Amino acid sequence: MTERVKQRYCIKYCQKLGDSQSEIIPKIQQVFGEDAMGVTQIKEWFNQFKSGRASAESDQRSGRPQTARSAAVVERVRNLVMADRRSTVREIAQQIGMSKDSAHAILRDDLNMHRVAEKFVPRLLSPEQKDLRFQVEKYLLDTANTDPQFLNTVITGDESWVYGYDPDIKRQ
Repeated sequence: MTERVKQRYCIKYCQKLGDSQSEIIPKIQQVFGEDAMGVTQIKEWFNQFKSGRASAESDQRSGRPQTARSAAVVERVRNLVMADRRSTVREIAQQIGMSKDSAHAILRDDLNMHRVAEKFVPRLLSPEQKDLRFQVEKYLLDTANTDPQFLNTVITGDESWVYGYDPDIKRQ
């Protein structure tokens, strides 16, 4: 429960006890300190409760619903990207029926992906990739424990890194 709702319940309680606005204001300010609602808001809620309002929750406001960032939409975007990593943000947005900026925000913030050489690539390992790495490491550890000659077959090198990344290029 938020602080505002708690304060509204306190206002409602005091109003039901028969306290006046001038008696409630210092009580709310004393109990909640700097987080107390303003005097005008306290008076408005007092008057609403006095006129018969039952709920201390805020009324629903009209406006555009926040549907672009729902869990279902994020999952649809993930499935589209995994099906074709060469999709553009514009194509993804058109297929789902949202703005390009919303699709880009989902890819960047929710899925933690960015564009690399014509593909969407996760910045961090996904749970599936973590599981695969764990299985491979466990296999290698078990093999090293059961076969004493296993480590002789491992090829080592100096501190140079070799990248075997071959990006798919979208061809017409």
